[in-house]
Amino acid sequence: MERFIRVAAATAIALALGGCAYNAGSADYRAYEVRGEQSVRFGVVETVRPVRIQPGDTGIGSTAGAFIGGVAGSNVGGGSGQILGAIGGAIIGSIVGHNIERQSNEVPGVEVTVLLDSGRYVAVVQGADEAFRPGDRVRILSGRNSTRVTH
Repeated sequence: MERFIRVAAATAIALALGGCAYNAGSADYRAYEVRGEQSVRFGVVETVRPVRIQPGDTGIGSTAGAFIGGVAGSNVGGGSGQILGAIGGAIIGSIVGHNIERQSNEVPGVEVTVLLDSGRYVAVVQGADEAFRPGDRVRILSGRNSTRVTH
């Protein structure tokens, strides 16, 4: 039983961390973005604000946490105590697993506000893989339901 718990825990951790494998940056393009037309605008950075980007929940953390918590909780007490322990362990494990997944998949980002040459302001939130400072001359690339700021 102990070996099973270890294997299940290792599998759950690997699946939860798998969500961290790809974080698109300003120099990264997905396959569907290649050869697609983008509009280009130019401007000057007005403000830069650090933000946290939280990808959508996959449910893997909650599920793995509930499973591990349920198995661990079922080893508490005897009889009906085991059932209550399993239920309590599953609930607590689900909450903990959800929070671990959310925090491990969270990435640093920036909100860049740009004064376009046209006189209009735009703000873009993106990964913090490129440093921006107020006064920087930048390009804003828009197309295929995405916008990014680059130097």
